[in-house]
Amino acid sequence: MMRTINKNEVQETHSKKLTIKIVTNTDQAQLELKRITDRTSGNLQNKAIKVVDDILENVCERGDKALKEYTSRFDGFLAENLQVPSDLILKAWEETPRKLKDSLLLAKKRIEKFHSLQVPKDIAYTGPYGESLGRRWSPVEKAGIYVPGGRAAYPSTVLMNAIPASVAGVKETIMVSPANSQGELNQTVLAAAHIANIDKVFRIGGAQAIGALAYGTESIPKADVITGPGNIYVTLAKKKVYGIVGIDSLAGPSEILIIADQSAKLTHVAADMLAQSEHDPLASAILITTEKKLAEKLPAEIERQLMNHPRFKICLESISNWGLIILCDDLETCAKLSDSFAPEHLELLVKEPRILSRRIKNAGAIFMGPWSPEAIGDYLGGPNHTLPTSGTARFAGALGVETFMKNTSLIDFSKEAFNENQDAVIDLANSEGLHSHAESIRVRSAKSF
Repeated sequence: MMRTINKNEVQETHSKKLTIKIVTNTDQAQLELKRITDRTSGNLQNKAIKVVDDILENVCERGDKALKEYTSRFDGFLAENLQVPSDLILKAWEETPRKLKDSLLLAKKRIEKFHSLQVPKDIAYTGPYGESLGRRWSPVEKAGIYVPGGRAAYPSTVLMNAIPASVAGVKETIMVSPANSQGELNQTVLAAAHIANIDKVFRIGGAQAIGALAYGTESIPKADVITGPGNIYVTLAKKKVYGIVGIDSLAGPSEILIIADQSAKLTHVAADMLAQSEHDPLASAILITTEKKLAEKLPAEIERQLMNHPRFKICLESISNWGLIILCDDLETCAKLSDSFAPEHLELLVKEPRILSRRIKNAGAIFMGPWSPEAIGDYLGGPNHTLPTSGTARFAGALGVETFMKNTSLIDFSKEAFNENQDAVIDLANSEGLHSHAESIRVRSAKSF
């Protein structure tokens, strides 16, 4: 049961700059969590769908010409050549400061090591009558990787998407990313592309970039799989082209949910919530706690850490609109509420995080204890940081090596195995009214040859 502090189900804690809701009732907590999950649905999505449909149709019909027009309109530069020259990518790496180089290489090493353990094994099985059965894994030929730009640069996204593709054995990896008004990509993003062995980099973003990877254009190869996060237009474009190409997931705005008990430090909770909210005004940061004092003190601490924050406006909008504090009587209730939300990132700032983690069913990634903040996973923990959002952790997981692979079933029946099973196949085919299925077995029967 939830603790009720007063008659109000939702309190609003106001300070000079910050407003954040504190919920003390189970039913209201569920409503607030659903409100956050659904924050990009409705009118916002409906308006974007028409824009995306028009862009994709135009790119499909007009190729590079359409891409250049959209790049001029949305990114503010005229592109004669959409591809970033390979010498500029190498130059970006060479000019990267030594310390940052070392950090990028460390991240690469850790991500590569973890994902190498994911490579699925082929299956070979011999049945009771000598039939040979199996499943064979193989990589796709071409992978398309979308790396967001705009509010921030994400070299980590380059590594987290390109390295699993490389480990899978993908022959060609193509990266797309929006450039600035001068037509330039972030130098660290290019440096990451260099060490991730990306074959081609293109200066395009948005739904038009997804269309280019899905349909192919004069300059951009058609991909087999498209991965990587983006804004609502990118996400809807991926949804639209799924079936023409494979995709990793339909990622929504980023989110973190923190479960905290008496062992949690106030400064840690506030910092971790802000680390999520600084991504985007639509990012969500949620605390579910058993500690009344922590819940009451948190808004002031967030505000203190927001002073002189370089991304103040983004954080403030995110926390004010999509931040939430839920006060519970016990950790079991905390876990139930977390599972109902199915967060992208779940931090367990509790005394026994491993024990509590075994109670959790739905989460993209679980970060256990004070020394495993979500930022560790963003950059170099090892597991992938491309995770299910908006409640999809109920049925989906992180991007991995398998995203860039497909499996083929292998069926090799001996004559003996055929003879032993033919009658059952005929019976089943007849039960479905499929005459020729049954006949294809009869013409092979031992009696006929």
